[in-house]
Amino acid sequence: MRPLLPIIGVALLTVGSGGAETVLIRNATVLTVTKGTVENGSVLIENGKIAAIGKNVSAPADATVVDATGKYLMPGIIDCHSHTAIEGGVNEGTVSDSSMVNIKDVINPEDINIYRALAGGLTISNVLHGSANAIGGQTVVVKLRWGKTAPEMLMEGAKPGIKFALGENPKRAGEPQQNFFTQGQAAERRYPGTRLGVEEVIRESFTEAKNYQAEWKDYNDRVARGGHPIPPRKDLRLEPLVEVLEGKRYVHAHCYRSDEILMLIRVADEMGFKIRTFQHVLEGYKVAKEIAEHGAGASTFSDWWAYKIEAFDATPYNAAIMTRKGVVVSVNSDSDELQRHLNLEAAKTMRYGGMTPTEALAMVTINPAKQLGIDDKVGSIEVGKSADLALFDHDPLSNYSKCMKVWIDGHEYFDRDKDLETRPKFNEQKKQLIEKENAQANAQRGGRPTGAANRATTPLEENR
Repeated sequence: MRPLLPIIGVALLTVGSGGAETVLIRNATVLTVTKGTVENGSVLIENGKIAAIGKNVSAPADATVVDATGKYLMPGIIDCHSHTAIEGGVNEGTVSDSSMVNIKDVINPEDINIYRALAGGLTISNVLHGSANAIGGQTVVVKLRWGKTAPEMLMEGAKPGIKFALGENPKRAGEPQQNFFTQGQAAERRYPGTRLGVEEVIRESFTEAKNYQAEWKDYNDRVARGGHPIPPRKDLRLEPLVEVLEGKRYVHAHCYRSDEILMLIRVADEMGFKIRTFQHVLEGYKVAKEIAEHGAGASTFSDWWAYKIEAFDATPYNAAIMTRKGVVVSVNSDSDELQRHLNLEAAKTMRYGGMTPTEALAMVTINPAKQLGIDDKVGSIEVGKSADLALFDHDPLSNYSKCMKVWIDGHEYFDRDKDLETRPKFNEQKKQLIEKENAQANAQRGGRPTGAANRATTPLEENR
């Protein structure tokens, strides 16, 4: 039997359906991120886009007017490193290069963490494969359109990516022991078992990809000349790597140590591709100059470290140091819990590194948008961009702030007041469903007592 969704997510299952309405949000402190702050400002949403910004913005008579007096309007938060809404395991731990698998195929649009993330102002996630492989699975950018199907969550125009991983995780995934990557199952030893081996897996795979690319080029050239050659055999593992070589797919690389960051930059230069973002990148501050010269971004934690050996040399000043060295930096979650308050994670860079409020907000808005190549569409409040917006009751960099409303493409996907209003009704519905299921279970047992000692917990009760 399918489990009952937690009540917080049930209340707004149908919100966001249908065409985007015209909305005027007025009297807010508008934090555009890229164009300064507009006090007592208004933002007009039409056809899912931002149509006007200013102090005196008029709207059609049929527009929905939101009075945001005393509140703060900011761009929807963007998370450049997420594993949310993934059905089943996040790792394919059987091989070192699992580039043939695709996160797009396992997005679960009913994951309650989508709704909880919306409640924190998050609108876009870069959903990544895990880090059990030197070359992991294909990644996807999603908009958190709660109530939509998985294909409808995929962000239009966002370039796909692929996950790489360096360090302890890929070299330990094949150890013959119970470990995280095998979900408790004993695994046979898998190459590589060293950091050197991780490097060689990446180099070898791209050597194969370049040869595969050359075979198809030769085939296409012969066809163009009027020939009828037999096409090369299609290789689903090498296809995405060819896309990387051709600039059609971004590389997001899990890493920690500075020596391995430099190693991957050298391998990428050797093979002729670019790293789009270094993820985690806890020792990025040591090699920030080299990261900037390569043209890569850095998506890091605000203040996570010491959870394993290769994370011991981290510092909460990492984001600020890399920023000052010319790296485009974002602060990410890697966590269904932390993604609910990324605005506060960004605020920590003001304490650790002296970032300005605008620079701090940029780390969860326009900067991750740049890293994902979608900054022409989202990441700031500008005319013509998608109306992905979050309304807070206080400055979003304050611990006392709460997200009140969220729009994606002009649709309202979260309203805190409506959520609170509807909870009693859904709690009552949930109670009735549990009572009905218990009655049915009791009838099937021939009317025997249903005390805790005499029966198993039902799926519904497990989700209370």
